[in-house]
Amino acid sequence: MANTASPNTSSGTSFPVGKPLPPQRRFLETLRRDPWWLMPAITVVVFSMFIVYATWGVFNPTNYWYGNYLGPMYSPEIFGDSPHAMFGPKPGWWPEWLFFSPAMLILWAPGGFRFTCYYYRGAYYKAFWGDPPGCAVGEPRKSYLGENWFPLIIQNIHRYFLYFALIFIFFLGHDAWKAMWFHDPATGQEVFGIGLGTIIISLNVVFLGLYTFSCHSLRHLVGGYVNQFSRRPVQKQAWSCVSCLNKWHPVYAWISLFWVLFTDIYVRMLSYGYWTDWRIL
Repeated sequence: MANTASPNTSSGTSFPVGKPLPPQRRFLETLRRDPWWLMPAITVVVFSMFIVYATWGVFNPTNYWYGNYLGPMYSPEIFGDSPHAMFGPKPGWWPEWLFFSPAMLILWAPGGFRFTCYYYRGAYYKAFWGDPPGCAVGEPRKSYLGENWFPLIIQNIHRYFLYFALIFIFFLGHDAWKAMWFHDPATGQEVFGIGLGTIIISLNVVFLGLYTFSCHSLRHLVGGYVNQFSRRPVQKQAWSCVSCLNKWHPVYAWISLFWVLFTDIYVRMLSYGYWTDWRIL
């Protein structure tokens, strides 16, 4: 007689053997009744808006600063026409035929960090590629290649983009400090003050810092590879702190994405003269 059951030694129960698996769901086929498509749809809209604006900003290298305010998508400004440029205007060795934008020199680093982020990968894989569209929802392909082949193998460099992201927090913090010093035309000196832009730029540093310091790669870097925390109390404490932040990593990812966009738009609107900065102090 053929065996019809296979024992499970851990639980003592038996499961049928030889029963065929159900057919693979067709694309978007599901038994779910909840609005599972809502989050992927929001992701498509928000990401698309951010990509369109960032692309427009790169190719419109004007009005990205206002007084002591510098738009975050241009920070740090290595070369440029604003007083925030670290090394002055566009260098003479830059080819005349090649388009120049200060954002081109630096935006690849924070963009690469965000694009290869573990959380964002899961979000835009579902939203743009339908890979899968959602849990228990049919996907468009029959096989899975993972991230072991080009071009998705490039996603594994996320841990290295983390190092650049940590450096950028320092530069953005310096921008927040500069945003507290306003030019006084009466004395010709810089005086301390707080404007609405100061608060917005400072909050941008806070939100980006929370997003960066809650990163999964940082969690591993500070202690995820340690086998015995009892021998590494300092690393255990650091790992615990990052782990605490890591629980909110998706929230920080969305807040920081929105706030970078809003901060850059705010500085541009001031520069264009459409908005007026409210001086608090």
